[in-house]
Amino acid sequence: MTNFKYPKAEKLKKNTEISLLFEKGKWRTNGNLRIIMLKDKPANPVESTKFAVSVSKKYFKKAVHRNRIKRLLRECYRLNKNLFKESFGDKTMAMLFWASSEMPEKFQDVEEQFIKLCQGQKKS
Repeated sequence: MTNFKYPKAEKLKKNTEISLLFEKGKWRTNGNLRIIMLKDKPANPVESTKFAVSVSKKYFKKAVHRNRIKRLLRECYRLNKNLFKESFGDKTMAMLFWASSEMPEKFQDVEEQFIKLCQGQKKS
């Protein structure tokens, strides 16, 4: 049985880690999703997989809408964690963004874009 948990140890929360991610991370985009990631290398030591989501206040003024999209993004990661680790590696820090002003209709739409983003990473 696969592990569908999203434990506290996997959450990217430290300001130092987030700033390191923005300084040295690489960006990828697919549809409405953007991801910034930093893989484990000698210059950038990453202990384990850390993941976070962010939604811009610019596009979604109401917290209710931002929180809904964040929940959807976290759920995509949680359910497709194996695909994410296969694509980006076991030791990766990543932050996922919703880069669009349109609200996703269904969870399946978000999940489809997340899977395409992961599969696009495998090819490159």
